[in-house]
Amino acid sequence: MTGDDVLLALTRAVVGLSTRAAGQVGGISVHQLPALTVLCEQEGTELAELARALGITVSTASRLVDRLVAAGLADRQHSPRTRREVVLQPTAAGRAVLERYDALRLTALRAALEALPAARRDTVLAALDEYGTALRTPPAPRPAEPEGGDPACWLHRVCPACGRLADEDPPTRCAACGEPLPEE
Repeated sequence: MTGDDVLLALTRAVVGLSTRAAGQVGGISVHQLPALTVLCEQEGTELAELARALGITVSTASRLVDRLVAAGLADRQHSPRTRREVVLQPTAAGRAVLERYDALRLTALRAALEALPAARRDTVLAALDEYGTALRTPPAPRPAEPEGGDPACWLHRVCPACGRLADEDPPTRCAACGEPLPEE
């Protein structure tokens, strides 16, 4: 199994576990759970913030919130800053659903961890903690590369006496004055 195979298999296992837990909770879809999670973690979230956190459009977030409100899992209130903005809050029922969902997932995750040899559990948890941090940390911007790739160094082809470029390959002497060229 390659590293990519391991990562994809792990992702599928966790998504499957989460999907099963969502089915056991009932009354909420796997698409609504991330929205409810954001609302519980960041109470008073505005719709645009929710959309940004989920990586979806505001209109899609609005439809998700409509369903959460209709199910009694979230509440809309006018922002204390301006009446044009709406802030979103989880209801007590919404918090209870998320707690049950998390409890079901933790039960399954702990069972899988318990299946590992006891001596390796702490190592696995430490590696998962480090990996989770890397997943949540945006990658640093890569420095811009010059067009055409790395610039080639031509200094070894320049004659120190007259400044002309050698025309032989590999260059050893200046074609114009015959001076030896510096070594690479």
